[in-house]
Amino acid sequence: MRRQSASELARKYSSADIEQLRQMTRAARLHHIHGARQTEIAEKMKISQAGVSRLLRMAEEQGIIRSIVVPPQNLYPELEEGLSELHGLDSVYVVDIAPDEEGIPQILGAAAATSLAGELEGGPVLGFTSWSTTLREMARLIEPRAASRIKHVVETLGDLGSPLMQHEADVATLQMANAFEAEAVFLRAPGVARSAELRDATLADAHLQKAFHLLDEVDIVFVGIGPADFHGPLAENDNFFTAQQLAEVRKAGAVGQLHQRFIDRAGRPVGTPLDDLVIGISLDQLRNAGRRIAVAGGAAKHEALAAALAGEWIDVLVTDVESAKFLLAEASKSRKQAKGKP
Repeated sequence: MRRQSASELARKYSSADIEQLRQMTRAARLHHIHGARQTEIAEKMKISQAGVSRLLRMAEEQGIIRSIVVPPQNLYPELEEGLSELHGLDSVYVVDIAPDEEGIPQILGAAAATSLAGELEGGPVLGFTSWSTTLREMARLIEPRAASRIKHVVETLGDLGSPLMQHEADVATLQMANAFEAEAVFLRAPGVARSAELRDATLADAHLQKAFHLLDEVDIVFVGIGPADFHGPLAENDNFFTAQQLAEVRKAGAVGQLHQRFIDRAGRPVGTPLDDLVIGISLDQLRNAGRRIAVAGGAAKHEALAAALAGEWIDVLVTDVESAKFLLAEASKSRKQAKGKP
């Protein structure tokens, strides 16, 4: 579906209408995702219980409440268009999430399942970041697309985290593949090997060789973005780096990672011996992908997201309001500094 421009949105909705849409979406999310009672929502939003009931009824009428809570498109056109113009992005989707709201990854994943309908055209190889909480939620909710040109859904990183997390990653990869009636191609190996020798020996496996061959030909890829530190449920001895290794890469200038490949504040690769331990997509393969989509947000990822945008590692972005505001401010600040302004 074609996205509306800011001028089209302005003609369709007044500023009061847009605020009402935001209120409807927040009330629907509190009630249907977080299970809050109407009295609790009324207290949190500082409105009457009758007002909450009216917002929920209107949300149903607007199609915001379906089997999931779907935020309306173009709620923040200024943020979306500002980020698009500053970073040359194909598309930006800003999701209305309050700063104090819990479950940002799940909300972003649900929004991505509907917002990205027009961004997944092409093929035949889709790179999928199955260990991401956000993308696992997206995979759970994405609608089937039998007519898609995508023929292979290949994992972009080996196993991370606990056995339960690895199982959930397998399920998400299968869900994505089933949605496109495509083949699921797994990277069943540790995401971070204990040594370069063990990594090289592991890569001799025929199934891994097939996956890496497909990673050379990725048409669309979901970019895994995180800080240069422990994040989410990851910890030492979880097919992951040690605290000392992460401290060393931060000392070398890393502020973020893309599929466990580190980048500095300007988005430039930070080459370290840790690259030789990772079983997953390389930065060269990521750079050569046809379309790179990031679904990420929250304060913990602000620096890493800004670095990924600065390095032009992203073509399509789905993020939350506060992250969008931070990224826009950072981009504006960098432009001023580049022009020599205080």
